[in-house]
Amino acid sequence: MKATTTLILLGICFCGLTGFAQRRLSDQATHLSPMTREYVYPTRIVWQRGQIDGANNLMLKGDGQANLTNENITVLKNSGNDSASVLLDFGKEINASLELITGMWSGGNVPRNIRIRFGESVSEAMSEIGAKGATNDHAMRDMRLQLPWLGKNQTGESGFRFARIDFLDPEAELHLREVRAIFTYRDIPYLGSFKSSDERLNKIWDVGAYTVHLNMQDYLWDAIKRDRLVWVGDLHPEVATVNTVFGYNEVVPKSLDLARESTPLPGWMCGISTYSMWWIVLHHDWYMAHGDLAYLEQQKPYLQGLVKQILAKVVDGKEQMDGTRFLDWPSSEDSLAVHAGLQAMTILALENAAQISEFLKDDYTKRLCEEALKEMRKVIPKHNNSKQAAALMSLTGLMNSQKAYNQVLKVGGAERFSTFYGYYMLEAMAKAGKYNEAMDIIDTYWGAMLDLGATTFWEDFNMQWIENASPIDELVPTGKVDIHGDFGAYCYVGHRHSFAHGWASGPTAWLSEHVLGIKVAEPGGKAYTVRPHLGKLSFVEGTFPTPYGVIRVKHTKGANGKVSSEIEAPKEVRIIR
Repeated sequence: MKATTTLILLGICFCGLTGFAQRRLSDQATHLSPMTREYVYPTRIVWQRGQIDGANNLMLKGDGQANLTNENITVLKNSGNDSASVLLDFGKEINASLELITGMWSGGNVPRNIRIRFGESVSEAMSEIGAKGATNDHAMRDMRLQLPWLGKNQTGESGFRFARIDFLDPEAELHLREVRAIFTYRDIPYLGSFKSSDERLNKIWDVGAYTVHLNMQDYLWDAIKRDRLVWVGDLHPEVATVNTVFGYNEVVPKSLDLARESTPLPGWMCGISTYSMWWIVLHHDWYMAHGDLAYLEQQKPYLQGLVKQILAKVVDGKEQMDGTRFLDWPSSEDSLAVHAGLQAMTILALENAAQISEFLKDDYTKRLCEEALKEMRKVIPKHNNSKQAAALMSLTGLMNSQKAYNQVLKVGGAERFSTFYGYYMLEAMAKAGKYNEAMDIIDTYWGAMLDLGATTFWEDFNMQWIENASPIDELVPTGKVDIHGDFGAYCYVGHRHSFAHGWASGPTAWLSEHVLGIKVAEPGGKAYTVRPHLGKLSFVEGTFPTPYGVIRVKHTKGANGKVSSEIEAPKEVRIIR
């Protein structure tokens, strides 16, 4: 009887604790992570040094559990002046931490000390902090870690593909049962797709989509290694890719709201006037794609104040923006180009603000924008042969699209393109009807990164870097150029250079809009134009997400050059040919 009573009391206590724990979990539900964790194992050993037995065991998929059998163990042994190190390749760029599971080493259960270096390239993983720009900014990528006997430990997260492990303890052994990356990402479907007769273009579309997917963390980051921040201007091509590939995702409004809430007027978002302007354009594009009027209404007070702030910096139709005057890094030292770009960018922002004001039935703000636009269009600044400036001027009508292409954009082909503003250069080429030429640029410029081993697109890239460059997935041989460590500028010198930057994903959105030919035509995705431009391609097919389901298209070019199209769309969506 006594034993039964005790069991009942224990059961009551256990149930009570369980209920309490459940209530606590429920109370904290809003703080649950939207991210998924997946284990990724090394695909190859790039390099090793010292005495390592069973190194290939590191590529075996395990269960993450230390045990007493010590099977499939990799043993790193340090003796004398020899120390053991290994460099692992996880096959592609990931946002992850590293977890190490240990076995039983002799000499007692004293923890072992290791050094871990992550790299987006082999050369970065082999670098020292401070050498060729290598850094721990934003995410720790070079650290020391203690490993327990018969246990596990893990690092913090960074963006990397390669990981170097150095065993630091003299005259000792380290037994590793597993080394695996804990890949953190949003588990969301790729609703958009693109497949054509050109496999290189297909690969570029996929890599652009994957680059942005990696950066869809708690917020929509600029990069997963350095610049794990919300940079509002950089969001524009990223959000274009989100709309193209994933459709609606809460990471976008969450990031836009963070920018607004952290920038009370009269501040400029990120300290940059154009970035506040991009915030306006982003809200226009987001509303066109998803049609959430209640969400757009929430932006109204801030938008009204921001429009007045922008107009106060326009004198006699000419922009005179303060704050940081910035388009992108490669154009940043050309004051004439920056002014031309800012003039065009101000026009673009005010045009979008006028349209948003019409959606919101705000006639006063709409009228303010339209009156300013009349004056601003009378001012035609010099583009100074800048592809960034000419692209924006073409897109806003300050420059004839054919002249912009012939005089500036086509000069030198992919030379003087940039990964961020390359998207707008491609858009300006499309406006001039140069679809084949734009596909050639995509193939040459973005494709060159793939040729160098990239699995994601980079913060910046210059065609002049290619000559004698070693791929990022190999040790740099003597006499070869280190494409990661030897180049870069401004804030991305050498290994500080991000190799998974969402702003470089422009070709993904561009190919779906202009080659697949699908573009939203009415707010809320109620109508889309389908106007393909196959150029040199014999066929293209794919899907595009809408609020009502996906649009499916297939375009085939006949022997006579005529394109025939098969289109399937949700019944709620009107297709305009």
